[in-house]
Amino acid sequence: MSKQPLEHLSFTVAQHSVAGLKPQNEDAIGIRIPQGLTLANKGAVAVIADGVSAAEAGKEASETCVHNFLSDYYSTPDSWGVKKSTTQVLTALNRWLFGQGRSFSDVQKGYVSTFSSVIFKSQTAHIFHVGDSRIYRLRGNDLEQLTRDHTTFISEEQSYLARAMGLDVKLDVDYRNVDLEIGDIFFLSTDGIHDFVKDRDLRFVLGALVGEPAEQAFEACCTNLVEIALENNSRDNLSCQILRVESFPKQSIDDISRKLSSLPFPPTLEVGMILDGYRIERELHASNRSQVYLVFDVDNNQRYCMKTPSVNFDDDLAYIDRFVMESWIGNRINNPHVAKVVGSDKSKSCLYYLTEYIDGITLERWIKENPKPAVQDVILLVQQIVKGIRAFHNRETLHQDIKPGNILIDRNGQVKIIDFGSCYIQGIAEIATPLESQGILGTAAYSAPEVVLKAKSTVQSDIFSLAVIVYEMLTGVPPFGGKLEACRTSKAYLKTKYIPCYDINPLIPIWIDGAVKKGLRFNPELRYEDVSEFLHELQKPNPKYKEAQRAALLEANPLLFWQALSGLLFLALCLSLLR
Repeated sequence: MSKQPLEHLSFTVAQHSVAGLKPQNEDAIGIRIPQGLTLANKGAVAVIADGVSAAEAGKEASETCVHNFLSDYYSTPDSWGVKKSTTQVLTALNRWLFGQGRSFSDVQKGYVSTFSSVIFKSQTAHIFHVGDSRIYRLRGNDLEQLTRDHTTFISEEQSYLARAMGLDVKLDVDYRNVDLEIGDIFFLSTDGIHDFVKDRDLRFVLGALVGEPAEQAFEACCTNLVEIALENNSRDNLSCQILRVESFPKQSIDDISRKLSSLPFPPTLEVGMILDGYRIERELHASNRSQVYLVFDVDNNQRYCMKTPSVNFDDDLAYIDRFVMESWIGNRINNPHVAKVVGSDKSKSCLYYLTEYIDGITLERWIKENPKPAVQDVILLVQQIVKGIRAFHNRETLHQDIKPGNILIDRNGQVKIIDFGSCYIQGIAEIATPLESQGILGTAAYSAPEVVLKAKSTVQSDIFSLAVIVYEMLTGVPPFGGKLEACRTSKAYLKTKYIPCYDINPLIPIWIDGAVKKGLRFNPELRYEDVSEFLHELQKPNPKYKEAQRAALLEANPLLFWQALSGLLFLALCLSLLR
């Protein structure tokens, strides 16, 4: 039984599990409702598993599923969404169970278990399910089964599990999500109960909990359902869990304002001023949205970059929220090609954050200084950019503002991606907030069409931005004649014309242009699935672009093409006459 404070996700819960008429209980159940930021970022979890009776290690399998899932799920990065976190954990769990089961004469006799879990995060319930354990929801008087049984019937009395944990090396898990309402009752059970309790009886028993304040009633309800199933000749293990949603976070603008206003904006900073022990040496960058200064830590003799918010937005909560998130993101991405956010034990008097100081130039300046660079030099830099972007994607985070001005090259030629102000984080996006989004983020000249037209960003959107950069690096000019920045409609995009890289720089191989062109497709589904695929085709010639090369030769010099072709045909004819 557990009840959390009402200002957060809170529940009244109870669970019960008995062996019934069997000699041992092969079911496993578990509920975890953490506190504070963990509850906000990862949510609360209820999980139930039923070790398959025909399996010799069914009990070990179900216990492993519950115990390891509750532990491993909360070890995944906060930036990951619920679906990715759960999928990663279940895939690893399934492979371990399947591997253990291979020691048996038949894998189906090994470590096999059903698995059903509901994860409550913010104002949403995420359902994951494989096997024939079940999850129901009672809302008012409406009882709905949220899962479907993965069973195949041989006859009216005989059936077998078509899907389960540990049954196959590949795992297919059902997923769905539903919105929460205060008072929703979620019921999880193994087949020892739901196969022997009719839906009308289940609705009646759970219905008694609607509005019921007494915690003891929830435990009594679990016991009652077990007794009903036993009276109806259940000969299996019997397990169930009940969770009633008492509250979920509904932050008001005032709540958020109080949190975000805990630190004031910095004063106007001048060279020589000292703020919290950091001496301002010079301004590195300034825009209408932020300022970046080179500062010297007088305590440890280190130089850092200090980013401060612009006073133009001191009353814009959505802007302040994104600024605060920048350091949160930077602290969670550890990669040599992403600028490091620097932590400090010093207390802050105002709003700012520190990053490592990178002594070098922007990629924007590099492009100007290298109008027609060697292809291998471009690929070397792109390799590093891809590693940095991949570090974001591995954390289920989209940068959303990949452009030459946000890429630095230090004096050793090492690339660093900077500026996290436009990032999208799946794990944070799942948390409901009354703050309105800021619309299109990023820079129009480097943004994918779906970002501009629909404000929708994916991995393919970052790939599009990278392809724009690669085109600029190879040619010294933007793609599509520099018209991307002005496009605001589908018609405008369709009017643009792609100019091949080799038309501008004849030293560019046609297969490299083919890779860039694919990365610049207006339809995101026609681009690469991953930045690594894009890099691979930039490094390794793709045979399909040979046909494009022939077509390009025909278009560029049709007389030479037909002369060459005629010569080959004449040679073939002569050889045939000599035989």
